[in-house]
Amino acid sequence: MSRRRSDTPQEQRSAENGSEAQASSSEPLGETPGQAVGGRRLALDVHGRLRDMILSGELPPGSVLLQAEMARRLGVSRTPMREAFRLLQEEGLIDARPDQRAKVRGVDPEDLDGVYGARIMLETLAVSVTAKSLAAGDLARMGEALKRMQELADQDQPDEWHAAHREFHGIATQAVPPHLQRMLASLGEHSGRYIRLAQLGMPSSWARAHTEHEALLEALRRSDPDEAARVIARHLARTALNVLADIAPEYEPAATRTALGIAGNGQS
Repeated sequence: MSRRRSDTPQEQRSAENGSEAQASSSEPLGETPGQAVGGRRLALDVHGRLRDMILSGELPPGSVLLQAEMARRLGVSRTPMREAFRLLQEEGLIDARPDQRAKVRGVDPEDLDGVYGARIMLETLAVSVTAKSLAAGDLARMGEALKRMQELADQDQPDEWHAAHREFHGIATQAVPPHLQRMLASLGEHSGRYIRLAQLGMPSSWARAHTEHEALLEALRRSDPDEAARVIARHLARTALNVLADIAPEYEPAATRTALGIAGNGQS
């Protein structure tokens, strides 16, 4: 399998360069005097902004995060920033130990395997249920999202591509209850950084993913839950296995392979 990435992993390059997190493109969240914004809500807003920056790759693995600097750039005080850092550490996105600078965590093979194992199981369930209930308008919106994804991939606009990608998968899983939709959304966001690594490590993955998305849409058009389950299970597993082969070839992805074996049979 040929790869175009450097032999040095992204997280090592970032750490070796001693890069400190830059958020110059971020607009201040702001703590305007007199504005009735609760401290908890502001901390959650800060956490959401930083989380998006990490998962999108804007803050790559190994980036140093300075509370004072990030607070200044986002236009908030140190208090909500400390709470945001605590939440990011609980999620495993940063390492923030006492008396040490916080850093964006590198890619953890065990985390990737667990996220995709869970996503395969839940998303195959969701598409199987949804396959039986999609209306013509839903399928049309999926087709439009897929067309945008193809155009955005050709134009090398990854952020816009990921937005269309979330819409596509969201429609394909929309028939499950809200609490399951929230779980799927969380797993989808968490896997965003791994999708980007797959796209960087193997540029041909863009075309392969498009073919798989087309196959999923066709299965849903036929209201075929078994085939939809097989397609989505293999699609998700391929991304996970490709990234793991690139960053940790010695790691055995037991969760991903087991989930693929269970869900990939497409029995509804």
